[in-house]
Amino acid sequence: MEVKIGIANIAREVSIEPEETALRVEELVRTAVADGTPLRLEDEKGRVVIVPAAAIGYVDIGESHKGRVGFGA
Repeated sequence: MEVKIGIANIAREVSIEPEETALRVEELVRTAVADGTPLRLEDEKGRVVIVPAAAIGYVDIGESHKGRVGFGA
């Protein structure tokens, strides 16, 4: 699963593949926004992304599409 985080006033989005389920990521985002606390996600390699709740523009939670090559991909 891939999570893309749009950050206010930043052109590039942050992309991470966390170990958590989609429902857990959604819960973490809701809590961070509601409480005004930073959103913290970690992937299987130990990479950590921390985004202040006030800076979150959007969060896209979905399947990652790796390895699609060729005609009709």
